Amino acid sequence: MRTKSQSSVNLKVIFTCCSILIFLVIFFARSNISSSKPISKTNLSQEKEEQNQPKPEECPTTKQCTKMPVSLSDALVHYATSNVTPQQTFDEISVSKRVLDKKSPCNFLVFGLGHDSPMWASLNYGGRTLFIEEDKAWIEIVTKKFPNLEAYHVVYDTKVKHSDKLMELGRSEECRSVTDPRNSKCELALKDFPADFYETKWDLIMVDAPTGYHEEAPGRMSAIYTAGLLARNREDGETDVFVHDVNRPVEDEFSATFLCKGYMREQNGRLRHFTIPSHRARAGRPFCPVDVNRRR
Repeated sequence: MRTKSQSSVNLKVIFTCCSILIFLVIFFARSNISSSKPISKTNLSQEKEEQNQPKPEECPTTKQCTKMPVSLSDALVHYATSNVTPQQTFDEISVSKRVLDKKSPCNFLVFGLGHDSPMWASLNYGGRTLFIEEDKAWIEIVTKKFPNLEAYHVVYDTKVKHSDKLMELGRSEECRSVTDPRNSKCELALKDFPADFYETKWDLIMVDAPTGYHEEAPGRMSAIYTAGLLARNREDGETDVFVHDVNRPVEDEFSATFLCKGYMREQNGRLRHFTIPSHRARAGRPFCPVDVNRRR
């Protein structure tokens, strides 16, 4: 997810506005809680009991509760002073942001660690945002600057030049079976990642890595397939999955095949948005929705 320099004005404006909005929400929420109540014996008794109770460790004073989080202020300063911006456009970022506005704080899994990572973590403030990255040295560089980011180093054993073969393997019955990726017999499934990767119920998944722009690169074949498998294998509910760079053959074909056109909500520029329901919650659900027009 390391990217080329682009015009940063629009992205800085949206991020600055979001940061200010989050700060105001926190401030007014705390202000409402601490507002005065009508005086009565009951209220006096309750206030006395509250005074005797220790204040929560994470919020010892009102001042600290209303203060902007360090992670958010760091991201705000970064985007206000940097000429390097995320590779996604304003419109593409807005697609994911609309979902985060509804679901955050939530569990957000991101394939790739890059210049946009502080933004994603801040838009999911209060939730968990986990970044999966192939370049160990890059993780050290980014997390040194932003120590609050959570990132895991992983290794991929695929190559873009083998994508046609992997597509054929992906059409087998083994790859249509919904299970924990660690137990899958499909060669596309990622099986050796950290336990948190498999055991967390992800609300959003962003596939913007690994590298996929040349033949020897690992490509996103397994990342896309496994994102769909994680979504289908959750106990209940649904997962919003986003795939970037769908202008490239691998991202285009693998997202349409394994995340399914029937689950696609929209495409904006190079970004596709899918909403995939749990397949464990309803037995017998087909891997992809049945196309009614095709049955006629």
